[in-house]
Amino acid sequence: MSEQQPWLLVGLKEDEYRRVVQILGREPNHVELQMFGVMWSEHCSYKHSRATLKRLPTKGERVLQGPGENAGVIKVDDDLAVAFKIESHNHPSFVEPFQGAATGVGGILRDVFTMGARPVALLNSLRFGPLDDPRQRHLFSGAVAGIGHYGNCVGVPTIGGEVYFDESYRGNCLVNAMCIGILHPDKIHKGIAAGPGNPLMVVGARTGRDGIHGASLLASAEFSEGSEEMRSTVQVGDPFMGKLLLEACLELFETDAVVGIQDMGAAGLISSSSEMAARGNVGVEIDVRKVPAREEGMEPWEFLLSESQERMLVCVKKGREPEVEAIFKKWGLLSAVIGQVTDDGMVRVLDGDRVVAEVPAHALADEAPVYHPAKAEPAYLAGLRAFDWSALPEPEDWNATLLKLLNSPNIGSKEWVYQQYDQMVLLGTVIAPGGDAGVIRIRSAAGPGSHGVTRQKPGVDLPRPTAPEGPQKGIAAKIDCNGRYVYLNPRRGTAIAVAEAARNCVVTGARPVAITNNCNFGNPEKPEIFWTFDEAITGMAEACEALGTPVTGGNVSFYNETSGEPIHPTPTIGMVAVHENLDRLTTPGFKQAGDVIVLLGETRDELGGSEYAKLIHGVLAGDAPALDLAFEKRLQDVVLRAVHEGLVTAAHDVAEGGIAVALAEMAIASGNEALGCQVSLFLGEGRIDGQIFGESQSRILLTATREQVGRLQALLMVEQIPFRVLGDVTEDGRFRLAALAPGKESAAIYRRQELIDLPVAALAKAYKEAIPRWMGE
Repeated sequence: MSEQQPWLLVGLKEDEYRRVVQILGREPNHVELQMFGVMWSEHCSYKHSRATLKRLPTKGERVLQGPGENAGVIKVDDDLAVAFKIESHNHPSFVEPFQGAATGVGGILRDVFTMGARPVALLNSLRFGPLDDPRQRHLFSGAVAGIGHYGNCVGVPTIGGEVYFDESYRGNCLVNAMCIGILHPDKIHKGIAAGPGNPLMVVGARTGRDGIHGASLLASAEFSEGSEEMRSTVQVGDPFMGKLLLEACLELFETDAVVGIQDMGAAGLISSSSEMAARGNVGVEIDVRKVPAREEGMEPWEFLLSESQERMLVCVKKGREPEVEAIFKKWGLLSAVIGQVTDDGMVRVLDGDRVVAEVPAHALADEAPVYHPAKAEPAYLAGLRAFDWSALPEPEDWNATLLKLLNSPNIGSKEWVYQQYDQMVLLGTVIAPGGDAGVIRIRSAAGPGSHGVTRQKPGVDLPRPTAPEGPQKGIAAKIDCNGRYVYLNPRRGTAIAVAEAARNCVVTGARPVAITNNCNFGNPEKPEIFWTFDEAITGMAEACEALGTPVTGGNVSFYNETSGEPIHPTPTIGMVAVHENLDRLTTPGFKQAGDVIVLLGETRDELGGSEYAKLIHGVLAGDAPALDLAFEKRLQDVVLRAVHEGLVTAAHDVAEGGIAVALAEMAIASGNEALGCQVSLFLGEGRIDGQIFGESQSRILLTATREQVGRLQALLMVEQIPFRVLGDVTEDGRFRLAALAPGKESAAIYRRQELIDLPVAALAKAYKEAIPRWMGE
């Protein structure tokens, strides 16, 4: 079949085109074909994932808004709610890293403030190929600069994230952005059109040709060798206008003039108008010649598909147009009435006096085909599971091995990244990037603007917040996923991502309440890829049910592969947790000499998917670490109780690099190179390196004063949480780790082996140089 067939040029398959003809009862014209091409794209319709995603738990006592809107919303208390969402901008960031990442931040900010929430925090998850490749360093530095540029200019702090480097992301980087906003529970705005005769207004920036086909061709197809030339499909952002648009919209929400509002992001005007109409079971009529344009000679379909940034579509109560215009004029922004709501269920597009498209709204927004792709377990799994670990030698120099792990970009400090982000703007950041989870202070949303912070007028700084009466509440947030675990065991690896994201919030003292997700996978039309996706969703559902963290929304990003080589499956989890009392906040760093170090959970000989196996031996094999979700829930509940009873001085999750790296991170995080530790690990059967550097799940390190450690131990025994007292925090500036292993003659007789003895200063140096050494700093 000729590649010049019109449906192929807009990303549709022949049978999809025939379905369009059946719906319309005629052949679509060029404008209508473009509309169906973008709205039935994978990025907009979720046609390969929709059926599978229905298995996720989406309801809970705190959930005010689940999937289906611009962002999910959970209730904190009677005066405060939190809106949050994660989205991908993977392909645009590979094509043009700065603008791709920057507009990813801009888009997720708009998703959140569209709900009526003031954005108060950003997070991100970044994946690139190895840093020894100059192209990857260019992508990495460009994406980080773009994220910092947009977030810093808008004035929203970046409080956390994650960065991984792996060969599987060489041809397709991942840039996932998450935003959190606060609002009053009774003041949620939705993307809906209602009330025939009510006007539709475009507000914000003018419309140009940037981003056309971004959703249908760039984000909904595999990369090929020529994909880097698709720069015209990448949007260009203006964070200063984004800030003005945010403030203008929040001021507009203080009136009662808004019926519904939608970000004009992916697929632009046609997506926002058709989705708003479909949600309200109404029609819309829009005239593209009334849309403020920044380029001459634009065709009607270009107005509809443009993804020019910083634009919103607002359904306004009839007669309130002057009020809306006045607000946006005050903020230096355009506004224009471009159409109205109708009662016939049609999306009718006019080019002046000429009707150029007429399509049922539900056909565009809801009636894309839903596929149930074939599934097949990947052939590679059987070979990886059969790997013989005994063939790998254990370290000859344990000191050098620990230093090499700390110097790995996957484990080492990400300060090179987050020092480019404003972390403290809005004066609410309590734990900045670098901890287990980011934490922000939140105040009542009943204040001015009902957004939890005083609305900022042009040229006026936000006032310093006053301390409220009673315990101060906070929100902890974490982004997490280990793609290697998911590659080895999609179901368990995804469950681990949920559990670890929750665990990272718990060690700060916050209770996990809900997640958003960003499912990054390859081509779903390949049975092995879809099997992996299906298994991952099963694991996510199981973990969310067990931990009580429903899914409020998210994003599926398919076709993340280049020339047939897919990324590691990466279902990124964005966890939100509520901290009831920031006076009981915990951080990972050692606090004082003499504190007792306690390890909760069980350590096994598990090297599958570990950073140690990959970095030291070049091996990615075996199975993902074991996970008992019932135990994970009990562990998290007990740690929360211990923290809020004041029994804990420091807390840290055990993750990449195992127990040795986790202890070293606690010493480094203290910020005092005089504080070290003297610990002894009781080992079971199996490899020593598998227990020292292995990544067994459901483990948390706590420190307690000598006066409180007895109470902590009693609590753990009553709740039947296995634990070991490992040793003490010291003040000699050294990190000492010994292993006590069963003797060959008798398992009851332990032999002691001094494994690691290093200055904390050496650990810190290796850790802090992990990324700068590659970036020329």
